[in-house]
Amino acid sequence: MRVMLRATMDTEKANELIRSGKLPQLMRETMERLKPEATYFTTHEGSRACYMVFDLQDSSRIPVIAEPFFMELGARIDLSPVMNAEDLHKGLSQLG
Repeated sequence: MRVMLRATMDTEKANELIRSGKLPQLMRETMERLKPEATYFTTHEGSRACYMVFDLQDSSRIPVIAEPFFMELGARIDLSPVMNAEDLHKGLSQLG
């Protein structure tokens, strides 16, 4: 299932990782693990945020995905099923 992850990072913890040079490594490892089809970095409600869209093949992977954000960044995580335009078209075509 295509899922969008939003990780809103704790500012102080993110600052520490930036100063230590570990934030790029954490993001690289996360992207290698998730193999996202899209990744964006921005702000959300005044904090650093990361959006990743990826295929969640098994819900048992959620701890592996979320815990590094919780533990390393003190992040708030949202996982939401999402559709692209092709998925929407396919779903709508199935409506009687």
